[in-house]
Amino acid sequence: METSVVSYLTARPGSDMATTVRQQTTQEWWTKRRKSFDIFISRLVWDEAEDGDAEAAKRRLKVLKPLPWLQVKRETAELTRALVRHRAVPESAKDDALHIALATTHGMHFLLTWNFTHINNAATEERIKAVCEGQGFHCPVICTPDELGEV
Repeated sequence: METSVVSYLTARPGSDMATTVRQQTTQEWWTKRRKSFDIFISRLVWDEAEDGDAEAAKRRLKVLKPLPWLQVKRETAELTRALVRHRAVPESAKDDALHIALATTHGMHFLLTWNFTHINNAATEERIKAVCEGQGFHCPVICTPDELGEV
């Protein structure tokens, strides 16, 4: 799971319709469907969740605390560099490349995110998959909570 999911899960009510819908969808998924999945985070998710408003960070970390962590392996660092080198993810978004690489190198089936800029982006989806496969990995399905139903 990438940081945007826990952010929408724990945020105060949004001021626009899109944010409100994402918050409600994430809360519903967390309540009704999350038990069907083993959820993992990384040090990067934890660090990102710590940033910002102290009260919001406290809410995010409370949700994240019981979740197991994926560790950065040599293959993770190599895939992160490859995603940037092959322009699947821009240099300015190395952390997004790391989220993808962590899920990929640990054999995750899904990468749950609301990040449409660099992670869950139809314009870069094929490039991300090609880079992962070129490095010998199967890319997880990158999706939002509303796209991830019950198994």
